[in-house]
Amino acid sequence: MIGAAQLRGARALLGIDRRQLAMLSGLSVQTIQRMETSEDIVRGNVDSLTRLITALNEAGIEFIAPGAISKAGGRGVRLTEEGANKRAAPTDSDARAA
Repeated sequence: MIGAAQLRGARALLGIDRRQLAMLSGLSVQTIQRMETSEDIVRGNVDSLTRLITALNEAGIEFIAPGAISKAGGRGVRLTEEGANKRAAPTDSDARAA
């Protein structure tokens, strides 16, 4: 399972907003928002979680499980080299938000 912080981090690494993630995964913006505001582990039905994880994997996100080799030993998320090449270009709304 993935954590809410991992989900927010994955979206940040890709440089996309909730609306863009909703389009990639075929889920609603409200579903993405609910998942991102979970206490710890993302809650949702299996189909929604599968669609979300598949969309993020295809965009170049790799989720790191707890206990995987790392200095701190916690959960994580990383952008693969392929994902870095696909990373979304900043949008006009991103520029206005900055």
